[in-house]
Amino acid sequence: MLEDTPQSNYEEAFVDVVGARVYYLHAGSGRPMLLIHGLLGSSASWRNNITALAQHASVYAIDMVNMGKSQRVEGLDTGLRATANRIVAVMDALALTEADIVAHSYGGAVALMLAALHPRRVRRLILFAPANPYCHASDLMARIYGTPWGGFLACVLPYLPAPIQRIALGEMYGGPDRVVDSCLQEIVAGLRNPGTLRHVLCIVRCWFAERAGLKSALRRVKRIPTLLVWGDGDCTVSLSSGKILKRRLRGSELIVLRGGGHSVFEEAPEEANRIMVEWLGRHSLSTPRLRELPQAASVARKARGRAMRHLSPGT
Repeated sequence: MLEDTPQSNYEEAFVDVVGARVYYLHAGSGRPMLLIHGLLGSSASWRNNITALAQHASVYAIDMVNMGKSQRVEGLDTGLRATANRIVAVMDALALTEADIVAHSYGGAVALMLAALHPRRVRRLILFAPANPYCHASDLMARIYGTPWGGFLACVLPYLPAPIQRIALGEMYGGPDRVVDSCLQEIVAGLRNPGTLRHVLCIVRCWFAERAGLKSALRRVKRIPTLLVWGDGDCTVSLSSGKILKRRLRGSELIVLRGGGHSVFEEAPEEANRIMVEWLGRHSLSTPRLRELPQAASVARKARGRAMRHLSPGT
């Protein structure tokens, strides 16, 4: 099984957004970069990437509402548009007029919708196996988990023995031996939270309609520089769909990692970090960063002032 790599300190804080407290990690300085996790992930999913990226940017890794350490809100709109708009609200609260967006899986779909709705807020996109309109590999599982029996299975899964959980997730990661221990624990913890579980199942049940809406929105993302990163063993979001997505996004580049599964930034963090940093260096933008409004800068200072404590290595 894979091990986590050591981490340096970064700031841990909350910011109030649209009636909810949103948790985030922050490290580094310079141009802002926002990290958006996948459906069963959290800001901790990027634990082995933040330090490397923070050498080149001011990095914010957030927990989406109803996930991770962020507040649970009943009756939340789980649609891609609403979720993307909540990300913009987080950016506003942190006084980020624009940012590079790095996202994974479902978070990648949110990032694509964000870029479609608010293109001026997105400088560049780095997407690890983003959920997209051209992938049907997980349609059967989505239909199963959209049924009452599927919901029951989702409730039972986090309480099964760890070896069974590892086997269940193994296909997604490219094999049970590639499931990082901390990732397994993170997914299980999320599914054991009733608020998170209800939120995830709602997203799954609405996915087919949301996928159609995303397809029509993609035409507005074509000119944003985009890096797509896929593992050739990804059984959750197929590489074939990534190749179609690359053709649809004219400003995109596709990099495929041999032997990688669905979460290559967790499976092979050093390689993923190298790829991201090199691509950002090759696709630096000449346009100056937008100035922060005085009011927005004041909001940012207050938000950063709410930092709870510094995380120690391995937290």
